[in-house]
Amino acid sequence: MSSRYHDGGRAPNPLPLPLILVVVSFFVLMAFETGQTLHDQHTLTELLQAQQASVDQGVKLRQQLQTLAGKTAELAAAGDAGAKSVVEQMKAQGITLGIAKK
Repeated sequence: MSSRYHDGGRAPNPLPLPLILVVVSFFVLMAFETGQTLHDQHTLTELLQAQQASVDQGVKLRQQLQTLAGKTAELAAAGDAGAKSVVEQMKAQGITLGIAKK
């Protein structure tokens, strides 16, 4: 009677060591990548919050500039010589000033 067990009656190892090492390495890699992604997300959130004040100031400045440009265009349309000069200089630079909508 021949035995299919070559090492004294023990069954062969169902999961060879290299396969176990690959699986463990994969899970360690995934854990590291997950941690790194969470860290990067936290850092980006902090950067966004730090820039929010500057963005708000930029929006406020843009609104003020549009109001000023609109009022300058209104004055130019009403015949103000200084405003007409400003509008003409802006046109020469490729910037058109529109009358502000109310």
